[in-house]
Amino acid sequence: MSTYRCLFSSVARLVARPLARPSALPVRAAQSITAQRFAAAFSTSAAKSHGHVHKPKPGEELHITFVDKDGVEHAFEVAEGDNLLDIAQANDLEMEGACGGSCACSTCHVIVTDEAFYDNMPEPDDDENDMLDLAFGLTETSRLGCQVKMTKALDGLKVKLPTMTRNLQASDFN
Repeated sequence: MSTYRCLFSSVARLVARPLARPSALPVRAAQSITAQRFAAAFSTSAAKSHGHVHKPKPGEELHITFVDKDGVEHAFEVAEGDNLLDIAQANDLEMEGACGGSCACSTCHVIVTDEAFYDNMPEPDDDENDMLDLAFGLTETSRLGCQVKMTKALDGLKVKLPTMTRNLQASDFN
């Protein structure tokens, strides 16, 4: 617990320290910079940290639908090459991606709803299969969102997000 207190104290000092402002900088601007520091230190928005998603070029849009744990469908137009983890996080869907997309956890687990699309995907490698073994609600068409990149063959893909995830990482077993 003391580690968290130390971290919080460090962030609090960073945010609270007075700004050295040139006399030409108005007080209101200096206060705004302090507010920006605070927001940056405590932001929880997934979209801010996942700028990897590209805007599709007109006429080259691919379509994907995520079905959340409540059964609500969320459809998006995406660019070829974007992975499912980045797409979900950029659109504020509940997909954690604890390892940052490095195939070292199972928190971006998705279930492909149509086997034809699953068959159009490259086979999962050994690392992905190892992480999938840790996933909650594993199915025959389960994949890690960080490992599935959108292609023209996947246009119209629909994936279901599991009702919960298990945050076990590869480093937990070393």
